[in-house]
Amino acid sequence: MPRQSPRTTLLLALPSALLLTLVAINWSPLLALDEDTARTTHRWAVRERDLTQTFRVLTDWVWDPVTMRLLCAGVALWLVWRRAAWWTALWLLITCAVAALVQQAIKAGVARPRPVWPDPVDSARFAAFPSGHAMTATVVCGLLLWLIRAHGVRGPRWYGAVAVAAVSVLGVGLTRVWLGVHWFSDVLGGWLFGALVVAGAVLVHERRSKVRP
Repeated sequence: MPRQSPRTTLLLALPSALLLTLVAINWSPLLALDEDTARTTHRWAVRERDLTQTFRVLTDWVWDPVTMRLLCAGVALWLVWRRAAWWTALWLLITCAVAALVQQAIKAGVARPRPVWPDPVDSARFAAFPSGHAMTATVVCGLLLWLIRAHGVRGPRWYGAVAVAAVSVLGVGLTRVWLGVHWFSDVLGGWLFGALVVAGAVLVHERRSKVRP
């Protein structure tokens, strides 16, 4: 498969830094877009109770960061057990840990408040930006897709994996906005920073090892 280029990491770093700056300075057009989107989706969430409950199950159990990290841990164990790929397994776990640290550092630094509603349909802790759910799903799905591709998976199985990853990453972002616990730009930030972490991690892996994991 094509090797990761440092240019890809740079191209992801630029919009990530730009969005971080716009959120940090409370750029009015971005705030207006976030508020309009949040008000619309909150009205739908209050009205469509069954769909809202489904989204709560998906975001709290299927796409929850803990679930995603446990999936990575399971893959790491498989890599050691079936492939004796100690370096790749360790790389996978360290990348997930680094992503969590980056996420919490940005949250603490920006300290963005979450949306507040008189009739909330869900609740969440910590600061809003970036979305931890969106970032974790992006990191885990991105890493696993790279590993699947690196192990030579092609054809229908590859396209199936891409479809599952896309639904997970986009779906968790939708649930966080729908449930009123994140602004849209929080989710966008989670996607961008997650992709940036994946790109950087792949670059490190490829420079560390010249063979497939």
